[in-house]
Amino acid sequence: MKAGRITVATRKFEVKDVPTPSAAKGEVRIKIGAAGVCLSDVHFLDGTLKPGYLQGDEVTLGHEVAGTIDQVGDGISNFKVGDRVLVIAGERNEKNQITTLGFDYDGGYAEYVIAKESLVVKIPDALPFEQAAIIPDAVSTPWAAISSTAKIQAGESVAVFGVGGLGIHAVQLLKMIGCSKVIAIDPRSDAREKALEIGADFAFDPSNEELKKHRGLNAAFDFAGVTPVRKQALSLLGEQGRLVIVGIANEPITIPNDMAFTYMRTQVLGHYGSEAHHTKELVEFVRSGKLNLAKSVSEVLPLDQAALALEKLAKKIGNPIRIVLKP
Repeated sequence: MKAGRITVATRKFEVKDVPTPSAAKGEVRIKIGAAGVCLSDVHFLDGTLKPGYLQGDEVTLGHEVAGTIDQVGDGISNFKVGDRVLVIAGERNEKNQITTLGFDYDGGYAEYVIAKESLVVKIPDALPFEQAAIIPDAVSTPWAAISSTAKIQAGESVAVFGVGGLGIHAVQLLKMIGCSKVIAIDPRSDAREKALEIGADFAFDPSNEELKKHRGLNAAFDFAGVTPVRKQALSLLGEQGRLVIVGIANEPITIPNDMAFTYMRTQVLGHYGSEAHHTKELVEFVRSGKLNLAKSVSEVLPLDQAALALEKLAKKIGNPIRIVLKP
């Protein structure tokens, strides 16, 4: 089969022929219908991110995957050939290590992928693979940050810094749960326009002085991974406000004024990824009609053009929310 592989030592990426895998006991094989291209994949290629537990020096990229089960291993009771599914992007192993699809083991830039039964979720027939594939990570990471880390409640006011592939879904999800005010902040005008289209109440360039009129927010999310964002976000928070850091700058986190920080009882919270229940909750939101991801797929490219997809995302050509690959 064809697969988009990276050699970790050299950061070389290529789509090449590899053996088609078979499902072992407790596993299923999925014929891939779509695979999302994430900025984390770009950061893997440029060396910002490294796999923590990869055996060997080569792996198939792709942690956002949906498709059809075409082979089941021994001991599988909840799934059958023909089931439409998505794959949860990661798990804690028996050593309490978080391992991630497409980083620590072979992912979805391929024609087939192997997954443990515990990491597979059935999806509705009406949900296209292109939309289902991006639920793990692009949608589940902001949902986990919102619901579990920040514990956002209906009626709260929130700022979202960086409205790319994750931040744009944060805006959508915050409005879905009933936030009273959602502010999108991004230097790109096309990104701000998309945020307003998806439901943001306001959208500002970070240099816009109008932002200061919105101080007193309950929470702010940094999806940009840019150090100056954090200082600006802290200045917008009200009493007991929460700053949730999702984007990675790989730099120290600085609190500009400890007196204001302690007096206002401000909280700074780190967030990474999501858990299985977050992905399952989102599938149910889609099934019930609460969440519509139809506007989330910016472009669909064939697997052979995976390198082009990564380049487009890295350079933000066309301001993509998610580019999706299809074998």
